[in-house]
Parts: sequence; structure tokens; C-alpha cells
Amino acid sequence: MTVEPYRRVLAISGVRRLTVLAVLARIPITATGIVLTLHVVLTLGHGYGAAGLVGGASTMASALGAPWLGRIVDRRGLRPMLVMAIVAEALFWFSAPWLPYPALLAAACVAGLFTLPVFSVVRQSLAALVPEDQRRAAYSLDSMSIELSYMVGPMVGVLVATQVSTTTAMIGCGAAIVTSGVALYVVNPPVKSERHSAAAATAVPWRSWLTPQLASVMIMTAGATMVLAGTDLAVVGALQSAGQTSWIGLVVAVWCLASLVGGFIYGALPRAVPPLVLTALLGALTVPVGLGTTWWSLSLMIVPAGLLCAPTLAAVADSMSRLAPESVRGLAMGLLSSSITVGFAVGAPLAGAVIDASAPPIAFVVAGLTGVAMAAVAWVVGRSRLWAQAPAAADSSAATISAIS
Repeated sequence: MTVEPYRRVLAISGVRRLTVLAVLARIPITATGIVLTLHVVLTLGHGYGAAGLVGGASTMASALGAPWLGRIVDRRGLRPMLVMAIVAEALFWFSAPWLPYPALLAAACVAGLFTLPVFSVVRQSLAALVPEDQRRAAYSLDSMSIELSYMVGPMVGVLVATQVSTTTAMIGCGAAIVTSGVALYVVNPPVKSERHSAAAATAVPWRSWLTPQLASVMIMTAGATMVLAGTDLAVVGALQSAGQTSWIGLVVAVWCLASLVGGFIYGALPRAVPPLVLTALLGALTVPVGLGTTWWSLSLMIVPAGLLCAPTLAAVADSMSRLAPESVRGLAMGLLSSSITVGFAVGAPLAGAVIDASAPPIAFVVAGLTGVAMAAVAWVVGRSRLWAQAPAAADSSAATISAIS
């Protein structure tokens, strides 16, 4: 294992700047969920159910809007989409602190459709900047940067919301998101490679790219994020039931650190591990995490699964970039983001229902087995012939199919 793959990727023009911008832009986005929750509970005086409804409405709207925003990028370029998203984000976050609950719920639904798609844009830009043989390292680096953002964003959001006010936290999130959007507009990272700019302008029929293999990647992605969301909630439930809630932050930090290490190792490996294998292993290694009954044993048990978090997300992004033609890559990356969003939206409530009905250790089992089951479904779908592929699509994806599964 060597750091040379990362040195080569960072030496590519535009990648280093994009990576730094991605980390900074994702920090406020990762804080929005907890800030909205605390605002509804602490400031508006509603319960966690009402807070979850606002977060869920925004999340599902974001899942619906991501492919649409990606399609705008494909057809008109990055900047027109960014203008729409920046205006919508500014209108929501600079008015939301003073909205009554019903209006906040409605506004969250509308604003969710225009959520600034930093994650999709960065993945699409990496595919344009980085040659195929170096993308595994590039997406591993990106997955590690996501972990860093999640380690900082929610923590800062909670600190500001509880020590200052939720209004200040919401305005701060909005200002940071708008600033990130403006920075992306100014930098204007490429979303299509120069080498394929002419081919990218040609319309591609959806049947030629929306293949069973691409659908398989989306299913894997949803399955992996269901595991992550379920694990996150199960950790909270396990430590709460053990009377060790003060250790939640440390256990989550260990989990994130393991993911960072795993992402670094995966990007530096001489050969890629198929995302189907990574998804199945992520689920399988999550099953025994519930055997940890104290903060320290839970920290130890979560490390093996944690090592596979960033590699799995990097692998599915890499596969999507290879399967989707450049002319529809924005739409494809939007679909990938939607898969991630749906996985989180389903995984957390599923784990919560299991915890309420039985016990936190069972939630780890259900989350893990769900990931394994989704990997099995992805395997079946990837080898099916759900619809006829155009000859060109079959030729272009033939070399990718074996790498995916």
C-alpha cells in the first residue's frame, strides 16, 4: 500500500481545489438535519415526531429533486443550476427561523427540491477531471472528505443551536450553504471532460444507459446507506439503554475514524474490490456489532464494519461514473444521490422501529441483514434482462459489469 495513487490524483489540475471546496461546502449541509430538529423541538416547542416530519419531508424532496437538478447540469451546464439552488437555499434559510411550524413544513418540502447538490456535483466533476484508471483513488479521497465533513458539521450545529440559539444556527447554515454555492459558481468545476465534449452533446436514449447494471449500483447504494443509517441509530439506542449516553460521540468518532482508514486503504490498493462484495461485507460485519454492551466493547466491535463504509461509497460512485455516459452523468449522479437519500430515509426509521419493538442489539442485526439482502437483490438485478439494451450500451458496459459484481 502506498500514498502514490493519492499524489497522482491530487496532482491533476483542479482536483486539489475541488477537494478542499467539497469539504468546506459539505460541512454546513451535514449540520442542517440536526439544526432543523433542534429548532422544531427547542424553539417551536414541538416533539421529535414533528421534527422528524420536517426532516423527512426535506429529505424525500431532496431525493426527488437531485436527478432533476442533475439533468439541468447535463443540458445547460453547472452555473444555471447553481443559480436556482442558491436562490432557493437563501429564501428558505433566511426565512425559516421565523416561520410557524405548518409553514416551515411546507417550505422544507419546496426547498428540498432545490437542495444544493454538492455531493453530486463533486462526484460528476471528479469523473470529468480524473482518468478512469485513477478514479478509485479519487472517489476514495472524496469519501474520506465526506467523513471529515460529518465529523465537524453536526457537532458545530449542535454547539451553536444549544449554546447560542437555533435561529443563529439556521442563519449560519444558510449563510454557509449560500457561500458554498457562490464559490462553486465562481470556480465552475468542469462536469464534462474536454475529450468527450463533442460526444456528450449527443442525445443518448435512456434505454442505452439505464441498464440493469446501473440499477444494480443504485440498489447497492441504497442498501449500504440503510446499513449506515441503522447503525447510527442503533449506537445511540445501545448506549442509551446501557446508561452511557455521554460516550455516544466517542463511539461515533471511532466509527468515522475506521471509515477514514478503510477509505485510505481501499484507494491505495493495487486492485479494486467489487462494490457488491463491499456492500455484502458491510452488512455482514454490522450484524455482530450489537454484541458490544459497553462503550468500549461497542467501539471495538464497530471497527470492522467501519473500515468498509468509505470504500463501499467510493466503489459505487466509481461504478456509476463508468456506467453512465457523460451526456447523462449529471442525471446519473443525481440518481445515485437519491439512492443514498432513500437509504438513509428508510434505514433510520427501520432501526428505530426495531429498537422500540425489541432491543438495540437486534437493530444492528436487522440493519446488517438488510444490507446483505439488498446486495443479493442487486446481484439478481445486475444479471437480469429487465429491458433490452442498445448494442452500443452493451458494448460500453461489458467491461464494467465484471468489476461491479
